[in-house]
Amino acid sequence: MITKLDSSQADFKQRLDTLLAFEASTDDAIESAVGKILADVKARGDAAVLEYTNKFDRLQNGPNGVATSMAALDVSQEELHAALAAIPAAQRKALEVAAERVRVFHERQKQELNGFTYTEPDGTVLGQRVTPLDRVGIYVPGGKAAYPSSVLMNAIPAHVAGVEEIIMVVPTPDGVKNQMVLAAAAIAGVTRVITIGGAQAVAALAYGTETIQAVDKIVGPGNAYVASAKRRVFGVVGIDMIAGPSEILIVADGTTDPDWIAMDLFSQAEHDELAQAILLCPDAGYIAKVEASIAKLLPTMPRAEVIRTSLGDRGALVKVRDMDEACAIANSIAAEHLEISAVEPQQWADKIRHAGAMFLGRFSSESLGDYCCGPNHVLPTSRTARFSSPLGVYDFQKRSSIIHVSEAGAQTLGKVAAELAYGEGLQAHARSAELRLK
Repeated sequence: MITKLDSSQADFKQRLDTLLAFEASTDDAIESAVGKILADVKARGDAAVLEYTNKFDRLQNGPNGVATSMAALDVSQEELHAALAAIPAAQRKALEVAAERVRVFHERQKQELNGFTYTEPDGTVLGQRVTPLDRVGIYVPGGKAAYPSSVLMNAIPAHVAGVEEIIMVVPTPDGVKNQMVLAAAAIAGVTRVITIGGAQAVAALAYGTETIQAVDKIVGPGNAYVASAKRRVFGVVGIDMIAGPSEILIVADGTTDPDWIAMDLFSQAEHDELAQAILLCPDAGYIAKVEASIAKLLPTMPRAEVIRTSLGDRGALVKVRDMDEACAIANSIAAEHLEISAVEPQQWADKIRHAGAMFLGRFSSESLGDYCCGPNHVLPTSRTARFSSPLGVYDFQKRSSIIHVSEAGAQTLGKVAAELAYGEGLQAHARSAELRLK
């Protein structure tokens, strides 16, 4: 069922690359439909958003029927806090604990991102000022499942960064609102919640409509239509990333209960059929035990068919020569989630350069990071951890350079700038600098 590889095999690298290969969907029908929706929303604004929302979210089947105005799609702060009060106490407590941990982590992150200035001997002051974005949009999926954890992970860093207006869009198929999602929005300090989704929601946030002010950046995952829309509006607004399928890579030394490892592999494979779960281990006997655990535990999973397809198509149990080679392969894979399930995980973590998030030690299951550890669960996928970072406070800030040149500094810098400007054939640049020379 699940692919088994050995790093000593001659064709190992080729087989591994084939397994890792994934390109985001560029289905022509999706691209064409998204292009039409974006253009329509840009041209007709609220009317187009209403039309597509009623159609795609089947609002005529919902408790309130078809929405006749954009006001009907807004969720008031009173309704958000009513949802928070109405959900079971255990759920409320879990949301509050998770939110506080996410907030504390990102407050610490913000402390490391403050601006700076320094003064040179001639009195010239140089530096960098860090300021928050004015307005951001967060997209929260609302189709196959509800994701209150994604509300916390997207909204709280924006709030900590100092963003004044956080607009959340979430589709409500058949007009049904998820109370935990609304409760999470109340806890996270979301400014406005609008029950729209899909490409029309991305278009409304990017271009603005009569009732929705355009945002500066759009963050949060969605389906293929949402991903295509975010890709198309990038440049008009900022975006966080184009997320691919979920991934987990486990580097194990063979000392963790194999049932734990099997379930950790399942934790990502259950997301969807394209998710990827890979184990790297130098112990062939242990790999066989994990394989047995997979066979034993899989029938007990409610999403067994999804897990089976994911493991069969994109999963692997890989026998490596040693833990050093496992770390080298892990750097090549640059996984979204990397578990180092070993007796002394730090010595191997020190060898890792590329991973979205690292989970060290046998008790650090990836699922804890998804919900309540504190670091963000919005992570780079499809090997983009080689050059991308988790969502953070820095995604909701921008930097401005500060340049305050003294009169003495202008005498030195002006000559340098003029020389370079003449070399580039830009005489006005050169003269602008020279006019300030004594």
